[in-house]
Amino acid sequence: MTLNPEQTTREIAIRHPAAIPVFESLGIDYCCGGSKTLAEACQKAQVEWPRMVELLETADAPSVPAPIDWSRQRLDFLTWYIIDAHHGYVRRAAMRISHWLEKVVFKHGARQPVVCENDTAFDALTRELATHMMKEEHLLFPYIDGLVEVELGHRPAAAPAFGSAENPIQQMIAEHEDAGQFMAKIRALASGYEPPADACPTFRGLYHGLAEFERDLHQHVHLENNILFPRALELERRVLPIRSPV
Repeated sequence: MTLNPEQTTREIAIRHPAAIPVFESLGIDYCCGGSKTLAEACQKAQVEWPRMVELLETADAPSVPAPIDWSRQRLDFLTWYIIDAHHGYVRRAAMRISHWLEKVVFKHGARQPVVCENDTAFDALTRELATHMMKEEHLLFPYIDGLVEVELGHRPAAAPAFGSAENPIQQMIAEHEDAGQFMAKIRALASGYEPPADACPTFRGLYHGLAEFERDLHQHVHLENNILFPRALELERRVLPIRSPV
């Protein structure tokens, strides 16, 4: 891995997917806030440059199993993977975490009012994600899959009713930003997911679950914002050279 302190964290995550767990462990944003340079990320995470190079090069070593290089996979495979792995995870984890929140609020809400605030914030987040995922599954992703079919010659090209994928994609990106803000609020309220010293096992499980939910959301948004959406727009320009105005 060739590293340059002026590379953005988004660029590194796209070119070297093995770097993602390193960024996650250091709390470095590589999706919505991925425009920051690696030098800026080091400064914010309080990691010296040589240490960052060591961590990223170790992660990229041949002994580490290589993750899937999504920049080279067919887009219909990527949309299927996002639905199966990430949308499926969100739906399962949301039910589990909401149940834990209900229990923790009941038992500890009077002494720990922040868990009540987190219950409200997580409910709002999961409601927004549910609507967001439905729009992707029923509108945007089928359209992207159709572009693949056009490129393969399996169906004729036809301009979509929404003019261009740029329109729903910009909406999806804006909703990703909203989800990231909800998640940042939850993390702050939960003190970085560090439970109180006297926290019961359910309380600890809740914070562990929220941390896992945030990690999955980062990877989910990264695959869409940084890989799926740019590649879909490029494919659309290639197979639908004449489009309705945006």
